[in-house]
This record gives sequence, C-alpha cells and structure tokens, in this order.
Amino acid sequence: MRRGISIAAAVTVVALTASACGGSDDDSSSKPKDPKDVSGTITYWDTSDAATEAPTYKALVKQFEAKYPKIKVNFQSVPFTDVEQKFKSAAKSGKGAPDVVRTDVGLMAEYASLGYIAPLDGTPALKDTSDFAATPLNTAKYNGKTYGVPSVTDTLGLLYNKKLLKQTGIANPPATWDEFIADAKTIKEKTGAYGTYVNPDSYFLLPLLYSNGADMADPSAKKITISDDAAVKALTTAKQINDQASMKVDFANAYQNMQAAFKNGKVAMLIQGPWSVADTLSGTAFKSDQANLGYAPVPAGAGGRAQAPTGGHNLAVYQGSGNLDASYLFTQFMTSTESQVAIAKGTGTLPTRQSAYTSAVTSDPKVAGFKSILDKTARPRVALPQVGSLFTPLQQNYVKILQGDESVKNGLDATAKEFQKLLPGYSIG
Repeated sequence: MRRGISIAAAVTVVALTASACGGSDDDSSSKPKDPKDVSGTITYWDTSDAATEAPTYKALVKQFEAKYPKIKVNFQSVPFTDVEQKFKSAAKSGKGAPDVVRTDVGLMAEYASLGYIAPLDGTPALKDTSDFAATPLNTAKYNGKTYGVPSVTDTLGLLYNKKLLKQTGIANPPATWDEFIADAKTIKEKTGAYGTYVNPDSYFLLPLLYSNGADMADPSAKKITISDDAAVKALTTAKQINDQASMKVDFANAYQNMQAAFKNGKVAMLIQGPWSVADTLSGTAFKSDQANLGYAPVPAGAGGRAQAPTGGHNLAVYQGSGNLDASYLFTQFMTSTESQVAIAKGTGTLPTRQSAYTSAVTSDPKVAGFKSILDKTARPRVALPQVGSLFTPLQQNYVKILQGDESVKNGLDATAKEFQKLLPGYSIG
C-alpha cells in the first residue's frame, strides 16, 4: 500500500496558496460569475489506464473544450503507481503541480491535511451532491469539508464459480465467514478444486476486520484499535481461512497466482474487486460462459456485519491552481451524470452518481453485480492522513501471522506499536 508523508511538510504549503503554479496564466482573484466568461489553460493529471481507459477521458476533455471554448485543457497521463509521489513533490515545491488530479480515495485525507488540495464546498465543482451515493461522497470528506468530487467507485465482493458451487450442491454463496470455510472444505472434497486463495495484501484483510467490528484506529477517541479483541477475532478467522480453506499461497507472487487459479477453475471463490473481472473472464472457466461468474457481498462476521472498503477515484483541485474557476468547471463537467455514463460505458468502471446507473450501464453484469454489493456493504476507510502508511506494518505482520511465524495476538500487538510511531498522541486499545 501507499506510504504517507510527514505532516511537517504542511508548513511548506502555506506559501503555495499565494503563488499559482498550476499551469495557467490567469489571475484567479478574478471570479467571473458566468461560466462562459471563464478562460485560460488548466493541466489535468489522469491516472486511468493509458491504453484502455484514457481514450474515454480524452474524448470527454474534447467535449469540455467544445462547451467552454475559452478554456484549454492540458491532458497528461500519469501512471497510477507514480502519481502519489509525483503530486506530493510538485505540490510541496510549488512547481509543476496540475490544476486537477485524479486521485485514489485513500489519499484524500493526507492531501487535505497537507493543504495540497482545495476545499470544494460552495464551489461550482460540487453540483447536485444529493445525486452522489453517500459512501463515495464520504471518501472526499475530511474534518467536515469536501476536498474532492467522486468520479468512479469500487469495493470488494465475493466472486465465485457458479458451476463449482452447483457441482458441490451449494445453492447460494456463503453469507458468513464460517459458511465460507465450511463451503470451501466441501468444494475441495467433492470437486478437487480449492475453496479460495487468500490474498495476503492487507487491504484485502479489511472485510474481515470490518465484519467483526474492528478497524485500524478510532480517530474520535485517538485510539489504535488494531490489536483489540475484535481485531484478534478477525485475524484468527483469516488464519483459519488460510489454513483450512485456501490453496497454498505463493507469497512472492500471490496476486497473479490467485487470479490464474480462479479464472482457470482451480479455485471456486475469491474476495476481489471489479478491476479483476476482465482478466477473470479471459480464463478457461469463464471465457466461453461469462454467466458462470457470480457476484455476492463479502461474508459477514460477528453480529451479522458484512462490510468492505470503498475504493475508486475522486477529482481534486490543487490548492495553488492559478485558475480555480476553470478547474471547478472542469471537475463539475467530468463528474456530471452524462460524463459518468460515458466513463462507465467506455471503461467498465462504476459511477458514483445514482442517476448514471442507466439501463445501458447496468447491462454490464459486472456493474450490476457490484452496484448491488456497493449498496449493501461498502464503507469508507478510516479518515486519517496516515492511513496509507498504516498498511505497511499491518501487511508485514499479517504475512507473518499467515505463515505461522507469529501468533495472532503477538503480530497485532507488534502492529499496534508500529502504528503508534505513525499516529502521535494515540493510545493503544
């Protein structure tokens, strides 16, 4: 997962708002009331896949420029893996930052706390907010303000091979983690296929934490909760799944091997996101029968909870932009219902506006399947600037627990101590 940056860097940001470094020649102190009077050039950093998704975004940029002929958009494709450090470096130095950036929802709190992105409440960027699904909109909020506009969303769900479950006599996908383990054992016994393949990435651990009432931290109480009883229960279940229900995990190449095993019918169930579906459908288990791929919410844990993290991307406006007016208009246009419909149809991603789920969009089984999952189980990650950094020690100790090199309790206690270094003023438990 992504690593964070020291909040001390926020000191540098004070000067940024006074100097326009977003690639525009316009004076942002002039606030035209009529959008048709807004002019100038803005730079947009797009992190969608350059080959398969960016053409859809480029087409929308051309439509925006046709609607607002006085505004020119400098479209730049920036790899998703590079954009975080590139944007933070540019924003910190005040040199070369874009006016608008497509950003992972997990980075919103950090960017906002550092003063790198502008609050958008009351600006034209935020239009018809009641149309946004509540969970994606919440990913853009920090300390009571809204710092982004939701563009696309996703979550984790249970993908399953319908034929393998049917061969086993399982009528419905498992609704609880206990059922998940039991069904996995039955599948292996009756078909020879493994029930699942554990993804040792700590992001994929979140459904187990959430479903047992656990989380990494509680900002309101300033407490680290990753080692409390609920978290111990969650990790104990994760260990049971690994030991009793999973194909042997290759920790050096887990994701690729997990995908290969599932799409070729060697594994019956996976906790996965919509980004994996295109690859899954290329496998021998689904290529000739795409309807064989089933979609269900993640299983529930203690108390009947079934929850998974909300992912996706928001559009954020650089605090130091030299043309905030044009940036607001561009952000509004790119997140409108019409644009989200075009994005969903062109890229297969899920919209954040309810009105964008047209019949043409939901005719895609993946969109329809994950839309139902989003409505039932998606929730925001804890809104901490350091949340990206917390995944690193959690990942390290999660792997040790799965491999049997550390007990659940000792591994989580070690994680909590590492969290304390990243969360000054927080107590454990």
